[in-house]
Amino acid sequence: MRLFDAAMIKKLILILFVSYFSSAYAQTVKTDVLVIGGTPGGVAAAIQSARSKVKTILVERDSIPLIYEQAPGQSGQVFVSPGGTTNLNGNLSSGIWDEFRTRFRECHKGDKGLDTSHKSLLSVDSRSGGAILKKMMDSVKNLTVFTNSTFLGIKKDNEYWEVTITQNGKPKVVRARVIVDATPNGVVLSGAGAASSTLDSILNTADSKLYRTAIAVGDGLPGQHYNDIIAPKGNYPPFPTYSIPMKAVVAKQVDNLLYTENLFPTSPGIGALPRELTIGQGVGAIAAYCAFFKTTTKSLKVRIIQGELLDFKGCLLPFADVPQKDRDWRAIQQVGAAGVLKGEKKESGFVFMADGPVATAEIKPVLTEIYTRAFLWFEKEKPGEKFTVGNTLSLISDYTLTDPVVLNARIKSDWKTRYQFKLDFDTNRPITRREFAVLINRYLNPFARTVDLKGNLVN
Repeated sequence: MRLFDAAMIKKLILILFVSYFSSAYAQTVKTDVLVIGGTPGGVAAAIQSARSKVKTILVERDSIPLIYEQAPGQSGQVFVSPGGTTNLNGNLSSGIWDEFRTRFRECHKGDKGLDTSHKSLLSVDSRSGGAILKKMMDSVKNLTVFTNSTFLGIKKDNEYWEVTITQNGKPKVVRARVIVDATPNGVVLSGAGAASSTLDSILNTADSKLYRTAIAVGDGLPGQHYNDIIAPKGNYPPFPTYSIPMKAVVAKQVDNLLYTENLFPTSPGIGALPRELTIGQGVGAIAAYCAFFKTTTKSLKVRIIQGELLDFKGCLLPFADVPQKDRDWRAIQQVGAAGVLKGEKKESGFVFMADGPVATAEIKPVLTEIYTRAFLWFEKEKPGEKFTVGNTLSLISDYTLTDPVVLNARIKSDWKTRYQFKLDFDTNRPITRREFAVLINRYLNPFARTVDLKGNLVN
């Protein structure tokens, strides 16, 4: 009897031993990208990461994503009762934000007393906005959402981060190559011993070329008075319209940790929804790049990440007069990000002025920086104050070593067909900024030049 009891005890111990390790294994999940926080920025980051074909997990404490506000008398950001309005039209349209706007109109079309026309000011409360974000997530492959989950801690384990959470009250460990902190108060950054950057100090860096590394666009900085602050002339759109440079969302002191909400010092609220979604999409593209290529945030390839964003209709520069539906949108975005043609602040926003002339004084410094032989061409040709169609064809011919007669005939043939330019082909007239951007992008491709995180050219 005693032997039988001893055997049974040993068997029970063995079962418990196996069950313990099976349970421990079941509680550990591995993924490429882990987004912590179901804020709009977190949702957009998770969507973009998953769409870029890497395995992504989003951890959220609520059953649906929430849009946070800062409650009176509280220092942190908390969810408050539904309310507030935001303009779902605006001057800027970009990627996931534009998708949200379209879904909102479709969802509420026909609602009594609600104007969902193109230029209407639409009322979006936190809960209904979160419901639309949830529907967007539900349609994305490679994305798993852990709801009713709480972040507990984070530590680094070789090339992976190890994050401890609770889901429905039960502990779980998630191992991920890249982490995105999308929490309202940056608790993941703090837990990892990392630091974030201050956006206004980045954008106002003297002689900055950071616009070349842009991953998102925005209108206005809530709680800040930037109208009187002058950004570096010719490098950044003056506030309140701006681009977010890549380095601004990369955590300091650690690798493969990015953030969305912590970029701004004030509570975002419902009015910042466009900004949060565009930044989140940019962050998601960076995270996916690191995971897909098994690299770190120390080795980011700016143009590859920007190219991914452009593929998904994410804007790099905030040109209000060249929307996504414009057939030359990508060419203008790429030439702008290369710095060949910059925008200008107008009453209607930051504009590209596609129909305006190309000033030789604007393009000469950049072209001679990007192409070493361009200096010799400018010295030889000495173009006038306004760059002409003929100047452009001559420059292209010189750089590509194409016979000028052959090149002229080819471009003339494509002028109204392939390129669909409105003005007639005339080598003697000033070339428009649109025509110049399209041709330079097609034949010289300045966007292909490698740049570092400071926007400097890399040989």
